Amino acid sequence: MLSSTELTGACETHLTAVDGHKLHPDAAEAYLAMQKAAAAEGIELAIASGFRSLDRQLSIWNRKWRGKLPLRSKEGELLDASNLSDVEKMHAILHWSSLPGSSRHHWGSDFDIYDPRPFQDSELKLQLVPGEYIDQSGPCHELWQWLTRHAHESGFFFPYARYQGGVAQEPWHLSFRAVSQPCHKQLNLELLAETVDSLAIEGKPIILDNLAQIKNQYIDTITEDDGWTTIWCG
Repeated sequence: MLSSTELTGACETHLTAVDGHKLHPDAAEAYLAMQKAAAAEGIELAIASGFRSLDRQLSIWNRKWRGKLPLRSKEGELLDASNLSDVEKMHAILHWSSLPGSSRHHWGSDFDIYDPRPFQDSELKLQLVPGEYIDQSGPCHELWQWLTRHAHESGFFFPYARYQGGVAQEPWHLSFRAVSQPCHKQLNLELLAETVDSLAIEGKPIILDNLAQIKNQYIDTITEDDGWTTIWCG
């Protein structure tokens, strides 16, 4: 069980270094085992983003709220923040970015994964968009296909395998169930409210007024089965 500061990304005492990133030790061990299994079948995988601190998540949130980073619709189109109400702006951010203190990346159990080979000696840059994984011509399609068949064997699942009215579809996001499941249960509404209230976060009144909905729609609504293969691979 993580402490409240570990759970909300305020400290890093629950983490270990792996491949230039930080993960929970149990997730790190499982990741390395999965990486080895993939390599045996000619598949290379690497972490694009592991642990993300509370401060970093807060910076992302505030820059999006202030218009310093782009806001996008559910379809990925750029939005003009000046034309949105505070509630609309809040939902636009939450579709693509977690509320600070609630990110699964805080726990060290979750990470974004990619195939580094297509991006070596190439002008191609990883964008972390679904087409890079799901489209047959996508640079990470082969890796994604392998993961849909084998990630569960190392204890991983895709929490955002499909869009369910909350967070956008993220075929690159893996979660180590043995760590993330108890963390998810620990993250209650009271702790979230305390964390948000303690932050210098843009839109704080709106967030606190809608926190129960945020938790239900964007934190608790995940894909807990291994549905990728049946949905996308036929």
